[in-house]
Amino acid sequence: MSAESQKSVSYILSKPVSQFMAKDVLILHQDTSTGSATRLLQRYERDDIVVTDDHLKPVGIVTDKDILAQVSDVTVFAESTTLKQIMSSPLITIEENATLRNGLEKMTKNHIRKLPVISKKLVVVGMIYQATIAAAIRKAVDIHPRFFSPPVKSILGNLGFVLQFAGALFLVPAVLATVLNDTVTATGIYLTTVLLLVTGFFLNSYGEKSSLNLQQASILVFSSLFILILFGTIPYLYVSPYQPENAVELFANSFFSSAAGFTTGGISLYEFPEELPQSFTFYRSFTQLIGGMSFIYLIITAFYPESKLQSMRGFISGKTLHLRELFATITIIFAVYIVIVALLLYIFGERNIIDNFSLAMSTISTGGFIPSSTILQDMLWQEYFVLIGAMILGALPFTFHYAFVRKRFLSPKLGKEVLVFFTILAVAVLIFGFTSDLDPIMSIFYTISAGTTAGLQLDSLDDLSGLSQTILVILMFIGGCGFSTAGGIKIFRFLQLRNIGKAFRAASRKELTIENKKEMTTSLIIIALFPIIATVVAFHLVDITGAEFNDAFLEATGIITTGGLWADVITTDINPTTKIVLSFLMIFGRLEIIAILYIFIPKLST
Repeated sequence: MSAESQKSVSYILSKPVSQFMAKDVLILHQDTSTGSATRLLQRYERDDIVVTDDHLKPVGIVTDKDILAQVSDVTVFAESTTLKQIMSSPLITIEENATLRNGLEKMTKNHIRKLPVISKKLVVVGMIYQATIAAAIRKAVDIHPRFFSPPVKSILGNLGFVLQFAGALFLVPAVLATVLNDTVTATGIYLTTVLLLVTGFFLNSYGEKSSLNLQQASILVFSSLFILILFGTIPYLYVSPYQPENAVELFANSFFSSAAGFTTGGISLYEFPEELPQSFTFYRSFTQLIGGMSFIYLIITAFYPESKLQSMRGFISGKTLHLRELFATITIIFAVYIVIVALLLYIFGERNIIDNFSLAMSTISTGGFIPSSTILQDMLWQEYFVLIGAMILGALPFTFHYAFVRKRFLSPKLGKEVLVFFTILAVAVLIFGFTSDLDPIMSIFYTISAGTTAGLQLDSLDDLSGLSQTILVILMFIGGCGFSTAGGIKIFRFLQLRNIGKAFRAASRKELTIENKKEMTTSLIIIALFPIIATVVAFHLVDITGAEFNDAFLEATGIITTGGLWADVITTDINPTTKIVLSFLMIFGRLEIIAILYIFIPKLST
């Protein structure tokens, strides 16, 4: 068997039995007479019967051969003999989410050719036959020219859906640009929309939506973000606000700005964003919303194991976690938040409703882009606290948001990670307030901006003291909660560090599982890599710009954590190569580095 055929067979055997089972199963009570059972077998053209007890739980199986073998004279004894008397018991079953490989192993071990498939509630939902598995294997090894292997097709199918969904959402800023008669901006956004939709359709035609392992999921997440950023560069190329020296400079500036949007990094090369077309500033903020929501969707569906998703199973449909419903739910919840924040800003005095929505999207997505460099100045204290609340909402886990909505806006039960997050913010507010020369409201604003990795700010932070900058840097490294739009290392990884002592004690007793070792190793690698990468980038920025190291380190931290706070170091004057590299670092930071580890170190994902 060729290597390609072996991969195909392995791929087929990793699929759940529910995809191949026969759903039409004859199920009868154990007290049913064999005569009645025989007539039903003939009527429904079946060869076997699953027998249930008084609680409708499967307890045995009867085949047509069993009836013929154990009832010598059907006309005399069939009506007085029940299925309970002739059934094979105990019944060997298999769960619907088990793989074909599991089913084949169970059949071989028990010398049987069929297995009733049961749900988690022990209800029979189908029957899987050895002949069906054999047919699937024969089809898998059938040698025909194919464009892509099954695992690649799975990645392409899921990627196609993500791109199509993003393309449909981009109709919002495209229509707004049309209404505002910003033809240049509208042309760029419409072209991006068409490319996303067409590419998504093309990938769907060659792919299939099926389950992925962690390495494949990592490739999917990285590919999704990269393609969104690449296509999202087009409107920047059309508007071309930088007046670069050449095409390479133009692309580097545009790619960097697009990456700062979709990764929710928010570091801007614009000194005066108020000079940009209003529809374009709306588009910039909209890319952060798309990037933030897409990240939550992809992380939830691709990376978190079954055990960690049990609390989320059924929270939408009551049955299983449907991806389209999940993405739609995320979109609706964030849309409601954005409308509320925009209306509150309007009520408190910001009268430009489009800018209000741009600012609301950038804040909720913890992105940091602002529609105008002056919009945050001279705000009322109520407006600052509206933005503070919005930044915190963006940094909370999606499960928190759903619980909040599901309980009809009653206070949901706070998880440990959320409590730790609020504790860190409270302590940081007090310390930063004492170490900085800012007034209390601005101290709170900047602390929350760093702690949520939103990156909203009024002026450059190069005038802050070294201690104050250090506090903001630490907050950006810590980041927000898991399942959120915030960046950083994420608090749940720091919580895992508490288990290291327990892990060493367990290891001495040989009780530490391989899965626990991998989780701990991954967390330690990620926690170490964030500051290491920021330090290397900071030294490079100092070398090419001559900036102070503390200012460069602040911005380097903002790059890798997608925190976005800046100290006037990264500008359009930086060479194109550095800007492209920084763009990819924002992607790596948005992926929390974990996806890159899974791609290049498969042992951590298996």
